[in-house]
Amino acid sequence: MTRYFNGKEVELLAPAGTFEIFQEVVRSGCDAVYLGGPVLNMRMMRKGYNLSREELAEAIQIARSLDKKLYVTVNNLLSEQELEEARDYLGFLDEIRPDALIVQDMAVPALVREMGLGLQLHASVMMNTHNLEMVHALRDLGVSRVVTSREMDLQTAKHLGRESGMELEYFVHGDMCSVHGANCYFSSQVFGMSSNRGKCMKPCRWDYRIKKDGYIYPAEYPLAVKDMYMYEHLPELIESGITSFKIEGRMRDKDFITMIVNSYGDALDRYIDDPVGFEREVDAKLLYKNRKRDFSTAYAFGKPGLRNINRRYEGTGKFYSTGKVFSTPTAERELSEDRVLKLKERLAAELRPERTPDAAGIAVRVNNMAQARAALEERVEHLYLSGDVYEPDRPFTKRDILELARIKGETKLILALPRMMTELHFDQYDQLLIHGERLPIDGLLVTNLGAVRRYSGTGYELIGDTSLNIYNTLAAKTYARMGLKRLTVSSEMTLDHFAGFASKSDLPVEMVVHGTPALMYMEHDLFENTEVMEPVGEEDNRYVSNEVLVLMTDKGENPVYRDQHGRSHLLFAKELCYLPMVRELALAGISSFRIEGQTYTPERLREVIRAYRDALSGNGAAGETSEQELVNSLTPVYAGYTLGSLQFN
Repeated sequence: MTRYFNGKEVELLAPAGTFEIFQEVVRSGCDAVYLGGPVLNMRMMRKGYNLSREELAEAIQIARSLDKKLYVTVNNLLSEQELEEARDYLGFLDEIRPDALIVQDMAVPALVREMGLGLQLHASVMMNTHNLEMVHALRDLGVSRVVTSREMDLQTAKHLGRESGMELEYFVHGDMCSVHGANCYFSSQVFGMSSNRGKCMKPCRWDYRIKKDGYIYPAEYPLAVKDMYMYEHLPELIESGITSFKIEGRMRDKDFITMIVNSYGDALDRYIDDPVGFEREVDAKLLYKNRKRDFSTAYAFGKPGLRNINRRYEGTGKFYSTGKVFSTPTAERELSEDRVLKLKERLAAELRPERTPDAAGIAVRVNNMAQARAALEERVEHLYLSGDVYEPDRPFTKRDILELARIKGETKLILALPRMMTELHFDQYDQLLIHGERLPIDGLLVTNLGAVRRYSGTGYELIGDTSLNIYNTLAAKTYARMGLKRLTVSSEMTLDHFAGFASKSDLPVEMVVHGTPALMYMEHDLFENTEVMEPVGEEDNRYVSNEVLVLMTDKGENPVYRDQHGRSHLLFAKELCYLPMVRELALAGISSFRIEGQTYTPERLREVIRAYRDALSGNGAAGETSEQELVNSLTPVYAGYTLGSLQFN
């Protein structure tokens, strides 16, 4: 079954969570089905979902007999320990030949090439593809289709498809996320449940209060986005050049999914048959009546703002087996001396005898010139000028860069790029880095695959940021071939996964060890709540100044900063702190220790840098293991200290 409009293929892609659901869905009005096998995909939380190897093989035969396509999700980040399992699984998939694999980790294309497999690859939405350079880079890696970023509007999609010739897939219906794909680390850092490995705890659907300037605002569920709904806009989707219309729902029941698929399939057939006389709203009431949440067109026609967020108990109130569409805030595990000792012992088992802790360097990311000068005066090895600058500070100017270059001494001055880069951003940075007078900097902190491709030939040293989500040595080697000279380890790594990776990496490895790194990075502007709503009470922030917006539950407060691009960064409520174990980390393979200093005063930044310098050299109390000694050596300025994802196995 294949649909065409003006000679171009239009595919309706349906989800299936079990073999029973697949058997029903594949006979509905779809052209293709996507599903997961027994391992290595993003829907491993619900028992009984996903297909066995035998069911996968049978499903492919059924799909082919109906002239339909079948795609298998292999869209987890892969740990070093899972690479052999992935080799075996990919070999099996090559034998049964699905029409494509949907992948997130850069190791999968590498394995497909290494093993000489004939598998087609589609880039998952978790690759967060959002610019033309990313599309070109994925094409170079053998990817034949890209699932676009959830935040992509149709005009941008049209441009990317037209300029690249790549097939694009776009979510048209179902559950969405308020955070940029693969840029939500809340669940992994706080609970050890990685959202990039299919185990998200759904902190975006908690009940929060918003506080700012001493006032409380009635936000309720400020991150809980409505479901995507593009049923009435199929003509615009087709006109934009989208090849595949993707319905979310691998965790939904068969009656619900088949109802949605048949409605969309019927609408596509009616439009193809008679586009001028097409009626957009034939099944609109049916879909609305059976919604799980209220509907939105999300970013398809531009930035939606607060109308993308639910303000009440959502939809029909039916959600999995809980009867609720929201989740409950969960407290973070308290830091204990016992856990610190166990971490040190486990790291000690990974020591590399050729390494010495005092050879490791300190890197600092800063938000303004005062912080930058303080870091330079402390003679840090690497200074990162942030590409996403938190308000009220403004982006570093060319004049700022020239001034810092004059006083940097032996410090390497690195210009960080924005995490999300539009075509406009590339135009701006091209002028600065390629066409203009060469900057007196020592390198670039690259944040997305497109930036790696674009600037690998400029002569600037490329350092990979955490947002590249490098989780194994195969992914690291792929980026090294593209030009990276140093990588930052994924902030989602648990202790065992880290231990299996750091000591084996061919590239120098950096790690974020202190500060309040972003747990959520989103296009959604949380500050809009405070600009359009009237406050309902007064209350001061507990750990940050009242000028900072915080999201608050009964379990804690998370500060939120807005950058110069209007994007929101939700940070740790506590300070990440690996001070008691930096020597072990250095001996296990870390060569650069990064302090995320964007929210610190210059005085606090100096204090933190000196503590880590002492810890690496073995001087002072900073090397002690007890929590009390740690607190005494460097008192937290936020809600306390946390060990992040490293504390989990």
